[in-house]
Amino acid sequence: MQGQVGLEAGAPFPRKPTHQVAVRYQDRTVLVGGRAPIVVQSMTDTLTADVKATSHQVSLLARAGSELVRITVNTPEAAKAVPAIREELDKQGCDVPLVGDFHYNGHQLLTQYPECAEALSKYRINPGNVGRGGQKAGHFAMMIETACRYDRPVRIGVNWGSLDQSVLERLRAENSAKGNPLPADLVMRQALVASAVESADEAVKLGLPAEKVILSCKVSSVQDLIAVNRMLSDRCRYALHLGLTEAGGGSKGIVASSAGLAVLLQEGIGDTIRISLTPEPGEARTKEVLVAQTLLQSMGLRSFSPQLISCPGCGRTTSERFRELAHNTQQYLQEQGTVWRERYPGVENLKVAVMGCIVNGPGESRHADIGISLPGTGESPAAVVYADGVKAATLRGKDIEGRFQQMIAEYIEMHYGKQVHPGMKAS
Repeated sequence: MQGQVGLEAGAPFPRKPTHQVAVRYQDRTVLVGGRAPIVVQSMTDTLTADVKATSHQVSLLARAGSELVRITVNTPEAAKAVPAIREELDKQGCDVPLVGDFHYNGHQLLTQYPECAEALSKYRINPGNVGRGGQKAGHFAMMIETACRYDRPVRIGVNWGSLDQSVLERLRAENSAKGNPLPADLVMRQALVASAVESADEAVKLGLPAEKVILSCKVSSVQDLIAVNRMLSDRCRYALHLGLTEAGGGSKGIVASSAGLAVLLQEGIGDTIRISLTPEPGEARTKEVLVAQTLLQSMGLRSFSPQLISCPGCGRTTSERFRELAHNTQQYLQEQGTVWRERYPGVENLKVAVMGCIVNGPGESRHADIGISLPGTGESPAAVVYADGVKAATLRGKDIEGRFQQMIAEYIEMHYGKQVHPGMKAS
């Protein structure tokens, strides 16, 4: 995706107003916050010092639709590798902005390796392990000063697994002095929010504009995620990054992340998201990008690729035939999606239906842009295709799947190609 990432949200419900942050690399600008659509981001799990492996995974994530990709910068070797990773991505024509993830020694790495600081488009700082008070106060200031020097935005990311203990102890002391102290878990939530907002305000005092600050408060509980980000949204207008940390893998990680993020997004809270999944053995890292896109598209917040509508099947459906057609159609849409988006603007809004029998099949197929209704068990062996609510064809024989995919391609060419054609005629 080239140029700016959307200037208008087009959301079905109002978003909480936040400062808009521009994350840039060369001619590519990704806007976070304000009226910009919610941005999808991801993170590599390769050893950053391995230039080949890291640049390859960054490229895969970017091609899957990640608009920002974060890489770990934790050692001198990793810092030295960042410019080479950027160079390799440029050779591949991949202009996705890179975000550097710093913990503990970020102040040293950013100052000792200026080529790394310059190659990154954004820095992520955790105030819990960089520190703003005591002896560590200068470390935080050094990182912010580097961001100002290179005109880079910063995400100040607070995590309850590495919370700034000075903030927590202060709030606990204040709470204990009250006649009616608050529960410990509520104090913890308040400490997360206080650490994020106070760190952001300190960064602004050090010269970093509010339009270059993104905040996040990461927790591993759905209810804590919702409560903390509601508090955070009420306390500031900084752009907000949402994500459930340590979400887990498989269906648990997907469901937990979606449950928490969906509530906040429905309330207009959140400007950029990551679905932090633990990959299953052999599973592609890009799955977290697909889940994030599917969440936003299911909520009507953004459109990324043609969507499949299919029934769950029941005793009326010819199960294997229906399942195979639904699965293979979904794969076809995903595989062709990137090519179609480049050639056919607006194709990401396409809805394709695959239905299993005559009960709801024809009706659901008519509601989709193009859909197919298979015959149920014992029904006439003919699959009816509808386009724009009108019967377009009746398919019989062994290659129903291939002919249906061909009709999808023809529909896209007619409706999203340069030449606009009338709807497909019924046969």
